[in-house]
Amino acid sequence: MDGHMGLANSFSLTMAGITNYTQDPVGGTVMKTADGEPTGLLIDSAMKLLLSIIPEVSVDDRRDALVRASKFALTRGVTTVVDFGRYFPGAEVKNVWDDLSDVYQWADFKGKMLIRVCLFFPMETWSRLLDLINRTGRVLSQWIYLAGVKAFSDGSLGSNSALFYEPYMNEPDNYGLQVTQIDSLYNMTLASDKSGLQVAVHAIGDRANDMILDLYESVASSNGRRDRRFRVEHAQHLVPGTAARFGEQRVIASVQPDHLLDDAGSAEKKLGLERAVTGSYMFGSLLAGNTILAFGSDWPVAKINPLGAIKTAMKRTPPGWEDPWIPSECVTLTDALKASTISAAYASFLDNDLGSLSPGKFADFVVLSTNSWNELETDISASVEATYVGGIQAYPELESDI
Repeated sequence: MDGHMGLANSFSLTMAGITNYTQDPVGGTVMKTADGEPTGLLIDSAMKLLLSIIPEVSVDDRRDALVRASKFALTRGVTTVVDFGRYFPGAEVKNVWDDLSDVYQWADFKGKMLIRVCLFFPMETWSRLLDLINRTGRVLSQWIYLAGVKAFSDGSLGSNSALFYEPYMNEPDNYGLQVTQIDSLYNMTLASDKSGLQVAVHAIGDRANDMILDLYESVASSNGRRDRRFRVEHAQHLVPGTAARFGEQRVIASVQPDHLLDDAGSAEKKLGLERAVTGSYMFGSLLAGNTILAFGSDWPVAKINPLGAIKTAMKRTPPGWEDPWIPSECVTLTDALKASTISAAYASFLDNDLGSLSPGKFADFVVLSTNSWNELETDISASVEATYVGGIQAYPELESDI
């Protein structure tokens, strides 16, 4: 579930040696009954206790998945993705590197790349990425960009593992999980940034967001001024005053509007009404503080559908609701389009090549079913009729002359 919680049956728990005596790993929880029996729920880094017995997906299947996923993305008007890889708390860091060589570079060599990818790698491997960039540069081809490194500070709201100042309403002893030790995270961030790598850190809970902003402020002070474009992935729940810090520190808020469709109903139950409605998905407040807001999907946790995300950010009305959730945080069509295009490109140092139809940039664009921006703003039910990558129609696929 959302990369932060796994469910195992009794047979697999036995295979993995997970018993009443199994201790919680750092940054994870083995959920147990009152009698100490494992329930099968493994939260965040506790998933690593079981991942090793799950058979590896074959190279051929991964390559096929890339092609199928790319074709699907094109139907939604997506021409570039930021990929953080098969990396989540407890997962092997080698998976991301294996996919670079076995899948992406293979597809590039074979002429099978259909969309552009901007790749982030586990922060533990920052020196390996630096070595690669020193040899090849950041741009491997028109299809593959090497972006930077990513780490996790906390878990997720859905798994009750996002890190908050106050406990969960339904679990009064649970404040969430600090997935990575702060000293380790600071040292890796300091080294990565000093080497010129872009850094992105996952933070969902209010305490996690403040912790990462503090960390970024300290690292920037130590390493000096430069165009670093620190990112916080999700920036989902913030205490009063935190939204303004993003703009003040020039930290990019990389957010996923469609997550609020799932969280609107559960956030109030988990956090309480006041905490939920004063600090959740604060897109409007972030923009008011001059924060660079970059929209994404977090696919496959949420749907890959930029038009849907734009509608969500503007309307904030979950399915079955008549009124918007926290209407003061709704954004305009212009702001939503910018967050989905040029700001998203800026957030990955891709704005010289992508993000706008400008001389010298790639001609990546979509054709929509609507006739005007006004129509899109009032109805927002448009669909993607065609997607072009590098000036060539990629969706629908053109008929072959052969």
